[in-house]
Amino acid sequence: MSLRPAFVGWLLALALAAPALAQDAAAARVEALFTQKIESRWFAPSFLKQVPAAQVGAIVRRLAGQLGAFEGVRPEGAGYAAVFEKGEVPVRITLDAQGRIAGLFFGPPRPRFASLADAQKKMAALPGKKSLLVLKNDEVLAALDPDARLAVGSAFKLSVLAALLDQIEAGALAWDEVVPLENAYRSLPTGALADWPAGTPVTLASLAGRMIAESDNTATDHLIHLLGRERVEVYAYANVPLLTTRAAFVIKANPDLARRWRESSASERRKIVADAERRPLPTARQLFAAPPAPEVEWFYSVRELCELTQRAADTPLAGINPGLARREAWRRVVYKGGSEPGVLNLTTLLEDDAGTRYCVAATWNAEELDENALFGLYGAVLELLARERS
Repeated sequence: MSLRPAFVGWLLALALAAPALAQDAAAARVEALFTQKIESRWFAPSFLKQVPAAQVGAIVRRLAGQLGAFEGVRPEGAGYAAVFEKGEVPVRITLDAQGRIAGLFFGPPRPRFASLADAQKKMAALPGKKSLLVLKNDEVLAALDPDARLAVGSAFKLSVLAALLDQIEAGALAWDEVVPLENAYRSLPTGALADWPAGTPVTLASLAGRMIAESDNTATDHLIHLLGRERVEVYAYANVPLLTTRAAFVIKANPDLARRWRESSASERRKIVADAERRPLPTARQLFAAPPAPEVEWFYSVRELCELTQRAADTPLAGINPGLARREAWRRVVYKGGSEPGVLNLTTLLEDDAGTRYCVAATWNAEELDENALFGLYGAVLELLARERS
């Protein structure tokens, strides 16, 4: 439910429909970035207006400094991986007709693991509370406190999707059903619907797609109210009563409500949620100025999140945003994550051409956490699975 996206990489510039040269030319450019002194003439003017060559050089040096000696470049889906002694850096690059760099994206560095056991050890070494689960169908390939219920932020929206699927499959609701946006269910971003006018008609498919792919909080709260909180709570495990994102923001911004939430029973908490949903939304300034309220959250185990991805697996909209997975490496991808201060979750279901399903779920709670450390570790696990099955 964060006010910022759940996945952040180093986005240097967006390609503006520039024509690409041959793949080997792009690979050569990637290699040059890590092996030669970077020159401004390598970049298109449109790129340099956004990012100077010196800034690219600083980022490249920082990346290379973490991973040891450069070993080469290999194709990876629609992009490349810059391979180093200790790991890899995903790279997306676009060249213009003159062979200059028009778009460039560096993903979080991925450490090199010989096995999933190595990844599990790396995860265990992170500070704070953490959990990891890697499943192949029902077989556990790696596990670190998989039943610990930790804060997961927007990953709870998988519960909303599961309840919606029940109603769709029962014929009580339909994907093309249209509902109007209501001010009473408006929340803060993430999500564009926070700014859309009340009365705007939207389909249930649009609400669900935005909830999962963009983590839209306003879409989420509309679906919770449409379904009924109790129907969603069937899939919410210990998160009863279930917080809407609006209620969570209101409670977090109000120290008295946060204290009452912390000290109350489930029945009293239900009254607090109802009270919070009637109050005005706080501003972002009010929210950030309030004392931390880590109890006002959604708590799931990674095992529970893997169960929820199985429920969502056959829904095409659950794969709109593949997260850190390479869509072209799998027949089906389901992804949902959650991120806010001190909280990070990444949950992905992968299905190969033979119908084998993998789930990779990781949660990290800490006062100060380095998102890119978990992004890199998690991405390395996904790549390890992709390579081992091929």
